[in-house]
Amino acid sequence: MDEGFNPMSADIIDGKAFAANLKQDVAAQVAILKEKYDLVPGLAVVLVGEDPASHIYVRNKNKSTAAAGMNSFEHRLEPDVSEAELLTLVKNLNEDPAVHGILVQLPLPKHINEAAVIDAISPEKDVDGFHVINSGLLATGGRGMVPCTPLGCIMMLRARLGDMSGLNAVIVGRSNIVGKPMAQLLLNENCTVTMAHSRTRDLADVVRRADIVVAAVGVPELVKGSWIKQGATVIDVGINRIEKPDGKTRLIGDVEYAEAAKHAAAITPVPGGVGPMTIAVLLKNTVTAACRQAGVEEPQV
Repeated sequence: MDEGFNPMSADIIDGKAFAANLKQDVAAQVAILKEKYDLVPGLAVVLVGEDPASHIYVRNKNKSTAAAGMNSFEHRLEPDVSEAELLTLVKNLNEDPAVHGILVQLPLPKHINEAAVIDAISPEKDVDGFHVINSGLLATGGRGMVPCTPLGCIMMLRARLGDMSGLNAVIVGRSNIVGKPMAQLLLNENCTVTMAHSRTRDLADVVRRADIVVAAVGVPELVKGSWIKQGATVIDVGINRIEKPDGKTRLIGDVEYAEAAKHAAAITPVPGGVGPMTIAVLLKNTVTAACRQAGVEEPQV
């Protein structure tokens, strides 16, 4: 424990504020690209079906895209759309020079093969960073598109910790969307990385050794507050909707927040932590994709 560390004094890592600043930077980049290169980054979002949460998320993405001065292209498809029709739309978006980023909102209806749709997106326009080529580039130190949520997490960690060389980082969760790319990003920061998950033996002991804990397993409060090392930094990616006795719902993370805050030096809340960063990083990735496709340097602001 660091000298002078006071339990109950964990700093709250404000994802809303961080995301707002990132969106401002993106808007400034977009303005430079327009003025200098007559280049307007464009993001196409494809939504299949009537899932209420997806509709809200897509609406927020479109508003944020427009607010940053970027072009927003929205494609809403019926829930019974065929896989062939969806793949044709993706092909057309791949070939559209005004579209620099393509995002197909997941989950898709069960009759559509999600992997086939993701693989159909041009890796250069895969701003979600899910394409196998982008996954491979991240794993081998290449320059691909990085998934939004892990990239947002690493941005907040850099801002909080600076040089992370030699720190012990434990990731709880092994998904292709968060856990695995998060491990690669932390390795790039010279952390010593342990991948854990819901079936890890003695998970509590593994977590207790961590200077950095990233919880992304999708199990409400799986990571207990007593497991958190004094002075650790905790990034809670989990968003779990829990029904209260009165029938209303609340959101909680994968970490037992109140107890963890007694031990951690810094922690992200749920909601208001990692979540807001996802859309902000999506915009950032679209700017990156536009610059790479146009062969210009990404503006520094």
